Amino acid sequence: MRKPVVYAYDRCGTCRKALAWLIDHTVDFETRPIREQPPTQRELRRAKARYGDLRRVLSTSGSTYRELGGKAAFAQMTEEQLLDLLSREGNLVKRPFVVLEDTVLVGFVAKDWDDAFR
Repeated sequence: MRKPVVYAYDRCGTCRKALAWLIDHTVDFETRPIREQPPTQRELRRAKARYGDLRRVLSTSGSTYRELGGKAAFAQMTEEQLLDLLSREGNLVKRPFVVLEDTVLVGFVAKDWDDAFR
């Protein structure tokens, strides 16, 4: 079984909380810096399959989102354009972004994590 891959940003409080949760639950995992090494298009497609819409993976709270035109600009993008952008700009991906063998988790919701790591 492969280790979960956790894309995180070290200055993100939610990421720190999620990593602490993994350590407390003795989960062996690999961490990747989301800004420098964003999720791949394949991993992002898995998130779309789980959440139904790639826009649910989009972080709308950061400056990169606003600099690129915010809601109006992103509403005009095709799914392929958004997929390409998210795979290049880790700042635009909601975090933490976790890739497990059979699913993907976006953000930190303890109940979802309890279910996924059973």
